[in-house]
Amino acid sequence: MTHQLTEELEKILAKGDYYFESLGQGRYRSSVHAQGAWNEHEQHMAPASGILAYELENFQPRDDMRIARLSFEIHGLIHAGEFEITTRMVRPGRTIELIEAEMTAKGRTSIVARAWRVIKGDSSQVAGIEDAKIPGPDQCEVQQVSQRWPGGYIRSIDMRADKDWRLGKGIAWLRAKYALVDAADASDMAKLVGLIDTANGVAPRVEPSEGTWIYPNLDLQIHMYREPEGAWLGLQVQQSFGTDGIGLTSTVLHDETGPFGRAEQILTVRSR
Repeated sequence: MTHQLTEELEKILAKGDYYFESLGQGRYRSSVHAQGAWNEHEQHMAPASGILAYELENFQPRDDMRIARLSFEIHGLIHAGEFEITTRMVRPGRTIELIEAEMTAKGRTSIVARAWRVIKGDSSQVAGIEDAKIPGPDQCEVQQVSQRWPGGYIRSIDMRADKDWRLGKGIAWLRAKYALVDAADASDMAKLVGLIDTANGVAPRVEPSEGTWIYPNLDLQIHMYREPEGAWLGLQVQQSFGTDGIGLTSTVLHDETGPFGRAEQILTVRSR
């Protein structure tokens, strides 16, 4: 990334203490805080998935339901700047609903997201979670993550890592410095979803500074057995690379209360 080009992009993209500026009727403009790490002209998938979760959560909302699963299919470059999100009901129902949101920019689809919304009920008598708690953010060490990864999004987050972190496996906590949208009305769920994709770069098998390999993800799948809350997202990550150019990042998701779900990202592992 050249310094000159970054300055030009920062002049073009919207400024402010937010990742996205709402332009009305499902249209948005990304700020420099949403800038990606692999390509300076694109958005990072993390805040992009957050704004899609925001749109899905606010589409025909029902107080008796919540989103239990989110899937994001990345169709190509997620262009920085202006884009549009179109949301629709795929499968209505009394106890379950499937909804879809499509992000388009420059006449092309960037991401298609789907969410299963499930009716809530009292299952406290049989509740149980097998995922163990991890050391909290106060027990982890502050990391200068922008020294490892480039881009406006990476500069926009606070990161702390557990002392046992290593290449390919580790625990990290993330917190966004800015509001997801300029209206500052996003739920904790949408804001935390807007950080989850970062898992692919938290404990990579190959340091990005080496410049010999890249491993972007093609999707992001999130399952939540509990609704998350708070500002800190905990990521218990392990990353595996196969021998034929395909990898997988697997993550147990935590908030400061404890674990709340899991995420998976399939990777295309390429030599430069």
